[in-house]
Amino acid sequence: MNEPELLPILRYPDPRLHKVARPIAEVDDRIRAIIPRMLATMYHANGIGLAATQVDIHERLIVIDVSEERNQPMVLINPELEWASEEKRKGEEGCLSVPGIYDGVERSVAVRVRALDADGNSRAIEAEGLLAVCIQHEMDHLMGKVFVEYLSPLKRNRIKTKLLKAEREAAR
Repeated sequence: MNEPELLPILRYPDPRLHKVARPIAEVDDRIRAIIPRMLATMYHANGIGLAATQVDIHERLIVIDVSEERNQPMVLINPELEWASEEKRKGEEGCLSVPGIYDGVERSVAVRVRALDADGNSRAIEAEGLLAVCIQHEMDHLMGKVFVEYLSPLKRNRIKTKLLKAEREAAR
């Protein structure tokens, strides 16, 4: 079987990462064709989640796999947060659009989300721990928010400078 073609991942501070994603009107063949490419891209980059925004597709689509074996992919189309725990925890986060950068972000420890799956069926997903963090992180991307925006302006500017420098050196 052919491997799905990988998609290029946008890198912070690319302004396209700040676009708000549109709801998906219909789960059709076009959307179903994007899903395996997003999953392949996420697995190839050793990520646990990828929002369509990160691959320059500005629609409300997320793929996630937090399993150890990397064999339990989840697809969330038009995810809506129904509930988030008041209890929050600060944890180290990284992002495929912010390579090599990890920092603490405070998130709800549990969430309930309603979303469509790849077949267009509505599902409620109750998540805690890593999955809850991942869902919140990826849903932020759909709203045009990158995790570094939770950090201080000083840290954010340092990260921006570091990534732009790495990009310039890679282009040489």
